[in-house]
Amino acid sequence: MLIIFKSAASGDVIMFEKNGKEMLEVLGKDKDDAKGIFTVEQLPAAIDTLKAAIDADKARQTEQPEDEDEQDVKPGGGGVSFFQRAVPLLELLERSLKDKVPVTWGV
Repeated sequence: MLIIFKSAASGDVIMFEKNGKEMLEVLGKDKDDAKGIFTVEQLPAAIDTLKAAIDADKARQTEQPEDEDEQDVKPGGGGVSFFQRAVPLLELLERSLKDKVPVTWGV
């Protein structure tokens, strides 16, 4: 299943349900809500929260030892980190704030 974040300010941001729910949880929304909204008034706090989570994830990435077991290394360079998944949503939130329009999901 997918979660699609929508705004009149930009194109949709589509995430797998697991990743979308993680974003909603970080942003203080109920991850089990099938649909919802970030109002224009909520956008500045959501942007600040997501930026802080991205910074924390980047810091965790740099703290990880460079010398991991070779058997743990995946072909193609490994998985996608939280901050890589969060950046498109952050950009959507920022554009929506600039255009003063809400962001919705599940509608």
